[in-house]
Amino acid sequence: MNVAEAARSTRTDAASLALLPGRAVPAAYAPVKRLIDIVTALAALTLCSPIIVLAALGIVLVSGGSPFFAQERVGKNGRPFRMFKLRTMVRGAHLLHAEMLQMNEVDGPVFKMRTDPRLHPLGSFLRRTSIDELPNFVNVLRGEMSAVGPRPPLPAEVAHYDAYAMRRLTVNPGVTGLWQISGRSAVSFEQWMALDNEYIDRWSPLLDLQIILRTLPAVIHGIGAH
Repeated sequence: MNVAEAARSTRTDAASLALLPGRAVPAAYAPVKRLIDIVTALAALTLCSPIIVLAALGIVLVSGGSPFFAQERVGKNGRPFRMFKLRTMVRGAHLLHAEMLQMNEVDGPVFKMRTDPRLHPLGSFLRRTSIDELPNFVNVLRGEMSAVGPRPPLPAEVAHYDAYAMRRLTVNPGVTGLWQISGRSAVSFEQWMALDNEYIDRWSPLLDLQIILRTLPAVIHGIGAH
């Protein structure tokens, strides 16, 4: 039985993450990854600061209220943290989440819609271009996320994970990753989890740099981004 089959054969929760099949990596990888994270985050926030400011002003103009919001996500080893984003939905959109579930367009314990009626006039553009995710780099500087890794899930999503999906919580979540450069919402939930597990099994500083370099073309093409 391989790692994937063993993981799929049981269910687990965040407290059992230490029991999941991990991967030994050279000790030097951790500080190199952190260096890549810091350099990438500082560069992204510096170069994209005018875009963030303009987007924030646009959100205030079309929707009012704060242009930023912090959403609880699940990080490495099941630790919760607040992930920063530019707001793409109208104020109070979270109150409509339950009645929107029946309109879900993807499989698995995630919610995605190509045209979400809760988006404000700039929301679709911000999502399609991934501009809404630029504040994630603040989380990278804080050590809650990495530049590259599995996207951090919502607590409600983790509640439905089997061990194969839960294994993605054994590493720091990322701003970008194999899923983002492989089609995002255009791939199935099962393929998404397979890509995250592949990343865990193949991760190295060189792979991180390759994914970072492939992220901008993926964002420009916008495949599966909504």
